[in-house]
Amino acid sequence: MRFNYTAIALALITTLTACGGSGSDDTSTPDPVPETGFSFVATEMITNLTDDVIVAGYADLAAKGDALLLATQALLNSTSQADLVAAQNAWKAARQPWEQGESHIFGPVDSLSIDPHLDSWPLNTTDLQLQLASSSGFDAETIKSWNDDVQGFHTMEYLMFGDGVNTNTKVIGDLTAKEREYLIALAEVFRDYTAQLDDAWEVSHNPQDANAKPYAELLKTSGDATNTIYSSELAVIEELINGMIGIVDEVGNGKISDPFGESLATADTSKVESQYSWNSLTDFSNNIIGVRNVYQGEFTGGADELGLIDFVAAADGSLSTRVASEIDDAILKIQAISGSSDMPFRQAISDAEGRERIQIAIDALTTLHTSLRSDVLPLLSEWNS
Repeated sequence: MRFNYTAIALALITTLTACGGSGSDDTSTPDPVPETGFSFVATEMITNLTDDVIVAGYADLAAKGDALLLATQALLNSTSQADLVAAQNAWKAARQPWEQGESHIFGPVDSLSIDPHLDSWPLNTTDLQLQLASSSGFDAETIKSWNDDVQGFHTMEYLMFGDGVNTNTKVIGDLTAKEREYLIALAEVFRDYTAQLDDAWEVSHNPQDANAKPYAELLKTSGDATNTIYSSELAVIEELINGMIGIVDEVGNGKISDPFGESLATADTSKVESQYSWNSLTDFSNNIIGVRNVYQGEFTGGADELGLIDFVAAADGSLSTRVASEIDDAILKIQAISGSSDMPFRQAISDAEGRERIQIAIDALTTLHTSLRSDVLPLLSEWNS
């Protein structure tokens, strides 16, 4: 619509003159400045994600570290296959909160080098066999001084499940006395590191500094003058979003794509993580379930908790719904790789139909990664915090 501004100005002058006023006494309200961006109060969301997702996840990991140690200790003199299966299940149970926690793999898990201590891959089977041949009386403190690629999740996996080539079921009679001793000491190291990680978030993030705050407190007091890590709530949200982007990229372009190769001829089973237990697809789906935990604000399944979906919805309701759907779709596509025959990922990369399902999962992860990087992350610059 086009306005006749000259006519409006003449009418205004006439009105002022009739009232005995002059231009110098004009008290008209200036035109409002259009608002840009969106508003969202982030404090409650950050508190929930810190306490009920991240800290709850690491507390669960520490508890399952305790359970894993007890399960391996039961193997010392056991001849029962049920005891080995129980230890294998305890390993898988501990794997779940760890893999879900890779959606927020920042802070103490990085600064204290706990990630490589627990989850180095690939495993150095040559040095592992050398340790079994040359060492005796395995103890936790000695193992902590060894390279990361002969301790942690995957060393325990190899000892408990076997080589994973044709089966992931090891017979307890094949578990040697040295392997049992090594396994128990590894589980003790694992228990110690998971307890340290839990303490770092709930007690002190720096064991060398008696005055260091719990890392959880640093997230919840971002912007405080004494907080040298997070200068604002925006910095915390950026950390969380980048954590999600990072693990989606790692699963799609690393964990799945590297062993998948460019063709059937270039598929490489040696690059498959968790290949001995055939737990790979569960690992991958748990990685993206961890993304959903942060996005929805729920680790234990609680309802009506604030997550990043609420931050996104404050800016764009349709985007928040779309990303939630893309996360669910990626999880389902990963789980579908096994097909109707429950095919392990290690076998699926060398199977024609399995490879088709893998490519569908990679495409779903690419879609999710693009949305998080290109649509969600830029919302930080629009947020009126």
